[in-house]
Amino acid sequence: QVQLVESGGGLVQPGGSLRLSCAASGSIFTIYAMGWYRQAPGKQRELVAGITSGRRTNYADSVKGRFTISRDNAKNTVYLQMNSLKPEDTAVYYCNVVTNIDNAWGQGTQVTVSS
Repeated sequence: QVQLVESGGGLVQPGGSLRLSCAASGSIFTIYAMGWYRQAPGKQRELVAGITSGRRTNYADSVKGRFTISRDNAKNTVYLQMNSLKPEDTAVYYCNVVTNIDNAWGQGTQVTVSS
């Protein structure tokens, strides 16, 4: 089983930046894809950004050019750098990691963009 620990959420003003981190631990032999999803109140969970084991990335159109996903394989950690944040980015952000034994989800971290 894989455990995920997220950090980095919080309250930020429009135009500000935040960096989310998600560290995976447990019986991990191979991590395939890593990604970040978000869910705003009353809306479905959506993919924000993903990164494969070959470091190929994909982004939701709404965050392209503002968010950057990266991973540190030595630390089994995925990051999401969020710049130029907008009020519509407000949501609970969830980390997702696909390994050889599990498809794991983090507990979620709140990101609130408000003045």
